[in-house]
Amino acid sequence: MTPKPDAFHSHDHRHCSDQGLQRAEEILQSRKLRLTPVRRQALQILLAEHRALGAYEVLERLAAAGFGNQPPVAYRALEFLVEQGLAHKVRRLNAFAACMHPETDHAPVFLICRGCNALAETPAEQVRAALNAAAHAAGFTVERTSIEALGLCPACEAAA
Repeated sequence: MTPKPDAFHSHDHRHCSDQGLQRAEEILQSRKLRLTPVRRQALQILLAEHRALGAYEVLERLAAAGFGNQPPVAYRALEFLVEQGLAHKVRRLNAFAACMHPETDHAPVFLICRGCNALAETPAEQVRAALNAAAHAAGFTVERTSIEALGLCPACEAAA
């Protein structure tokens, strides 16, 4: 059974966020890369909650933390985090979210609540296998996928 995504149930989010930061540091250290202060702050901003944030929202929070308010500050940090697999670009929302499984090569499905904008990253091995099989039948090789599903989280569905 697949566990419930953290975004949709109560949990110790501080622990979740701290673990994400620690995993990121270990991953980058193994690649001989640095989590500079602005990159660290951008990742902490993304890890602070289970939803996607636009680049300008990240920029505002970076500026409030003393990192300047020029768009390249946020975009460079976010680009680095995405390139290193520590964050994802959520196309539907034109926003970024911390990767909850950065230590694995994966193609997650993003479950996006249209009510509260909560975002959950959930494993999608079966979806990926079905997509690869359909692509293979068409003679196509999938190199990258991004699947985003829009709906209601349990709390919003209960309130509706």
